[in-house]
Amino acid sequence: MKNFSRLNYMKNISRGRHWVKYMLILAMGILSINAMAQSPLADKQQIGLFKNSTTCVVLEDGSISYNVFIKDAVEKHWKITDYEFISKKEFEERRFKPKYSFLVLIQREDEDDPKGVKYDFMSLVLGSGAAEIVDMPEFCSLPLSYAGDDNAVYSYAVPSIVRFMQRHVRALDNRRALIKLLGLKYYNHSENFRDKALLLNEEKLAEEISTLYKVREVYPNYVEVLSTEKMEERLSLEPENTVFLHHVGPDNKSGAGKCFEMIFDVEGNLYYYNYRQITNAVEDGFTKKDLKKIR
Repeated sequence: MKNFSRLNYMKNISRGRHWVKYMLILAMGILSINAMAQSPLADKQQIGLFKNSTTCVVLEDGSISYNVFIKDAVEKHWKITDYEFISKKEFEERRFKPKYSFLVLIQREDEDDPKGVKYDFMSLVLGSGAAEIVDMPEFCSLPLSYAGDDNAVYSYAVPSIVRFMQRHVRALDNRRALIKLLGLKYYNHSENFRDKALLLNEEKLAEEISTLYKVREVYPNYVEVLSTEKMEERLSLEPENTVFLHHVGPDNKSGAGKCFEMIFDVEGNLYYYNYRQITNAVEDGFTKKDLKKIR
């Protein structure tokens, strides 16, 4: 019996070592992915500075629709700091001062793609002495659209993104190390979908799940496939126990860049975040694989 117990004990140690080794490999993989990020994550001191800052919401030159969406969302939902709306010229004058934080569109380039695809990210950053905008301390950054895509659909996502950013700063205050390790995938919890209605934009689905029938073959929970107009209409009512897809992908079948998948509720909780490279073989759109991850 003693030999048997000792054998089990040794097996458990061995399993523990393998588990630790696996976690270290996973962590190293995640860190290598996050090392591609272009902006430094704000540290504890900078989070403290943010709480006492005035958040400057930077309006775009000539982008009337974005300005309308962001002004409406901030006026209704921004509670964490004082705020004011400023021009891009004023942003350039103020961005070196840490008494200001900024909610601003930052254009980022996909360095892995030979075509140099660019994206507009809605970013929350702190004023600093950084010479480049992408080097300013960052609290949160979420893709809004491909740069220059005048047909991008994101109006119904902006209020949830504005709310999420405030939640994220509070989470950073307590879980910065873990969020730095995992990135926005820190929020991925598939079990949270079981009692939620999932709204999918029919224009943002991959061909393999392009109809409600195809979606239901894979996804066991309540789901609706809606047009953009219907999505806007439903979400404007701020429905309870409802989550929706915000997808960022190219405006054509270029086979270039990345697509991003985010699932929010109207309160600004993020339930799912993922991105992948688009290729000629694997086209843009929310996929069957994404559905399987959240069912």
